[in-house]
Amino acid sequence: AHARTAAVEIRTRFSARYPDLTLDGFTVQPMVKRPSAEELIVGISDDPGFGPVALFGAGGISVEVVDDTATGLVPLDAVLAGDLIDRTRISRRLAGYRDRKPADREGIVKALLGLSQLSVDFGIVRSIDVNPLLADADGVLALDARVEVDPAASLTEAPNPRLAIRPYPSGWQSTLVAGGETYMVRPIRPEDAALYPRFLDRVTADDLLLRFLVPTRVTEHAMLVRLTQLDYDRDIAFVALDAITGDLAGIVRYSADPDHVAAEFGVLVRSDLQHRGLGRQLMERLIAYARAEGIERLDGTILSVNRAMQELCRELGFRVEMDKQDSTLTRARLLLSGRERPA
Repeated sequence: AHARTAAVEIRTRFSARYPDLTLDGFTVQPMVKRPSAEELIVGISDDPGFGPVALFGAGGISVEVVDDTATGLVPLDAVLAGDLIDRTRISRRLAGYRDRKPADREGIVKALLGLSQLSVDFGIVRSIDVNPLLADADGVLALDARVEVDPAASLTEAPNPRLAIRPYPSGWQSTLVAGGETYMVRPIRPEDAALYPRFLDRVTADDLLLRFLVPTRVTEHAMLVRLTQLDYDRDIAFVALDAITGDLAGIVRYSADPDHVAAEFGVLVRSDLQHRGLGRQLMERLIAYARAEGIERLDGTILSVNRAMQELCRELGFRVEMDKQDSTLTRARLLLSGRERPA
């Protein structure tokens, strides 16, 4: 009865204000009652300097008064979305307390990732506000949303040209076979930091020395973050993952200069998987990517005692020469453009 009365009132007001338009009908939804849910806000805004920015925090009608929000550049991934959540005070309530169960964190992360991907795929979208987004142990539910679009923007232009950070290069995923084993090869993701400890346990100290040129153990969290959270515009790393176990078997990477003229490369294969052709195929994948990106030159520094790496580089077309200032080092260089600029 209440719904019918409300519909009649809406139709009356609509007809009075828009007499030339026809009202197609009404949508009636049940009132949502989730008393234990937290009210959140998630959204996308357009920053004049940085482009699309994601927002997360405490929502509801008092969002401006509470002022408990965090922002991060788009695109997000699961790790960055989790960091966004953890930077707010309400994250402690979402983790559960007393007799209240933890909220569905995975559902919140998926909501943030969905908004991030929408912003990447559709440059026409200028801002999105979902407030409130209810979150409890049973999942997440959006009660209200607002989307602002730029009618002058192209609907088909993707990725969003205003992005400050280049999106994940998902088109470079493939498989390879080395030593009779199948590996899935893809660009590295921030969550791959969790694969490093087990990987490094099976890399000898000597092999780490050959890769990093100095004795080291790559175990500090800050170092793992730097190795896995990349600016894909200048840096790339491909990981080879065992197709059955998902274990990290090898990594190849380069870091380019701001002008995309030259890039410094490095490769590391698990010690028990070496001499099976995995490192060679990873290097071939890196070279193909560098060519596609317009990189003109790949450079590498190799310890003079690392004969195997020097030989691999020669087989791949690199020029390998002794360093003129340091006899313990050799330099490998591969020209990709057919001509060489001054180093």
